[in-house]
Amino acid sequence: MRTMFDNKVAVVLCSLLTLAACNNNASDPVDTNESNDPDEPLYIKMFAGLYNELPEMDNAYWTEWQERTNTELDIEWVPSGDLDTKMDLLLASGDLPEVLSSPDVRPPLVNAIKNGAFWELDDFLGDYSEYPNLKNNLAEDWQKYLSVDGKLYGLPRSRSRIDIGIKIRKDWLDELNIPVPTTLDEYQDALKQIVEEDPAGSDTLGLIGHGTIVADGTDAFAAAFGAMDPYFTDDGGLVPKQLTPMYTDMVEWFSELYADGLLAQEFSVMKLTQAEELYKSGRAASYARSIWWDKEYEDAISRTQPDPEIINLALEGPGGVSVNLATGVSGGYFISKTVPEEKVKKILDYLEHTASEEITELAYYGIEGVHHEVVDGQKVLNELGEQEINTTSKGAGVLAYSKWGKVESASGSKEYNDNKKQQVEHFDEIGTIDPMTGLHSDIWLTEWAKHVNEWETMVTRVIVGQISIDEYKDYIESIKESPGMLEAFAELGEEYKVFNQ
Repeated sequence: MRTMFDNKVAVVLCSLLTLAACNNNASDPVDTNESNDPDEPLYIKMFAGLYNELPEMDNAYWTEWQERTNTELDIEWVPSGDLDTKMDLLLASGDLPEVLSSPDVRPPLVNAIKNGAFWELDDFLGDYSEYPNLKNNLAEDWQKYLSVDGKLYGLPRSRSRIDIGIKIRKDWLDELNIPVPTTLDEYQDALKQIVEEDPAGSDTLGLIGHGTIVADGTDAFAAAFGAMDPYFTDDGGLVPKQLTPMYTDMVEWFSELYADGLLAQEFSVMKLTQAEELYKSGRAASYARSIWWDKEYEDAISRTQPDPEIINLALEGPGGVSVNLATGVSGGYFISKTVPEEKVKKILDYLEHTASEEITELAYYGIEGVHHEVVDGQKVLNELGEQEINTTSKGAGVLAYSKWGKVESASGSKEYNDNKKQQVEHFDEIGTIDPMTGLHSDIWLTEWAKHVNEWETMVTRVIVGQISIDEYKDYIESIKESPGMLEAFAELGEEYKVFNQ
């Protein structure tokens, strides 16, 4: 669960954004110091997330990317653990880059859009006749997830629907004669046995994560409790997952894991990089991240432990299966209103090009003979490829939708990837998508901002045993019964109907 500003800061944000929108509009563009020569590379200043080592923009990969797209990219790469905070501050300042890449459409971004900070794109794109890649190569209905008040403001960061997997060390299961878990109860029992047997030889951890509960994996576990299914009030209001009884059941289950020593004791303060390093060092049994990380994690673990094997679980719970799907749209690229209209068209041409199959292949595999070799019909990254081709290398363009984009490892063999796809191909049929995705109720944003920080604290307190589950339930009911929240549910219910027509 991502952290949002409290209400006081939200008010300041909105005020600053309104001021920024007034001071930075299409009639008062920034000076981009550009040449009118069409053969000159297009200079683009961008803000984007950093998920690996800071790239050198003159390396082989980024040199090729910029040559093929005829661009000069000036990217502020922000470490993923700091991305939300930095982006909120950036939006509040009004001093926006030409293109903002966001992995999701969070409330501060929605507020900025509503206050006129970014270009509306419908008129530019028209019938998409000049943008065939955007028309043909993206996820179905991608526009719905990047629209606010029925108007399109972003182009997608294309990512596969199958993405997050709840991982477990299959080699440890085999070593300890534990069957692969198929239910939440079996999973809990497996973690208990692994922690007690300590196969890592140094206080083996069970489930690890970062932030509120287990971050990337929270929605997957929530799906097993039914919290990812639409939940309505008696009069048709949509209740967000955090406030549903099913989500509370999940929180109670996590408190059991914590009490049994199966959930990392530092889960609430652990950063993503710390959790990832713990897993890569072979200390933990289970972790939830994108499936395509499996090969990299196995390679890292193999430096200290023989033959590690990671699989991804679909666990039956009381309300469903522990698989949540992405929409095919992992946030988007938003063009600042400070950019002159003529340059907006050039940036859209660039983003259209990045949605081509050619540029998508480059993003996933780099240059043949430089970053990868073809082995048994499968492109396999070499050492340089593993350094330069990664999550971050996909962060400057739309890319074509790829069903297996978050499953296949670019450094894995054809046999490895075929096996991985076979393991998770059913995820696309059994998984669920958060019903709140694409909804931007003003009342909900305002009301939830009043509670979110306290709610996150309460979740942590009940999991670690500082308060009882009954106290937590009473707290949730007090939120749900407030007049403002009831009004928010009603507005969300209406939005949900329109969104899913």
